[in-house]
Amino acid sequence: MPFTSSDSAAPFSPALGRESLRPDCASCFALCCTALGFSRNADFAIDKPAGTPCKNLASDFSCTIHESLRPRGFRGCTVFDCFGAGQNVSQNLFQGISWRADSAKATNLFQSFNVVRQLHEMLWYLAEATSRTFDPDVSYQVNELRMTIESAMAETQRVLSLNLGDLHARVRSVLMDVSEEVRASYLATGDDHLDAAIVPGADLMGKNMRSRSLCGADLRGAYLIGADLRDCDLSGADLLGADLRDARLEGADLSRTLYLAQAQLNAAQGDAHTRLPSDFSRPPHWPKNS
Repeated sequence: MPFTSSDSAAPFSPALGRESLRPDCASCFALCCTALGFSRNADFAIDKPAGTPCKNLASDFSCTIHESLRPRGFRGCTVFDCFGAGQNVSQNLFQGISWRADSAKATNLFQSFNVVRQLHEMLWYLAEATSRTFDPDVSYQVNELRMTIESAMAETQRVLSLNLGDLHARVRSVLMDVSEEVRASYLATGDDHLDAAIVPGADLMGKNMRSRSLCGADLRGAYLIGADLRDCDLSGADLLGADLRDARLEGADLSRTLYLAQAQLNAAQGDAHTRLPSDFSRPPHWPKNS
């Protein structure tokens, strides 16, 4: 009998494979505030070149306006997620020596952070793929990729010499295999409840889909900016890379979505009735009561 979202009320969680993939800012040398650059726009109040410290950075690597980032025009900072790459690079690859303590290592430190963040993001999704697939061959491929990525982070030179394009392609292929398997179990294949516009990479900005059943939908890379997804059931929906900026998620069920990231939630609008996977945090700007 095919699985449907009503068969289980329990939220999904691959938490055991993700403990090291969550940011620990206290163990990082503020790499997101230095290595990365941004231009002044709706998400950032200033211009900041890559490789330079943000003007709001304190001497102890903390943010001097952390409690008021959104009202002061730095919403982008509240959305960003390094997937735990910051503390890995700071404490493991560079043995706790900061870019301030040894400026000669700054370039390699920042470049390593940019690469390791991508590797940690791959591991984030592969951890979920491990938990969601029932195919032993796919499970073997997933675990092989995880070991390849983890071994690549053993030393700086291996990190900086990686062929990221090849690795991205291999990870993407196995994630798509798991996606097809999961979505098929939600009757996504050939199901007429999903209209033709709901496809990977679709432009669904501002679209009203309130109270729709989107179980098993392939929304990978879709533009859902400002879309109305209130009270939608997104069980088994593939949200890999979907843009959820200002999407309305009040009352929506995301408890068993596929390939969701905390940054997507941080960019969206939800409430106390939005159902999340058990290992996700409710963004602080969401109303606590409604």
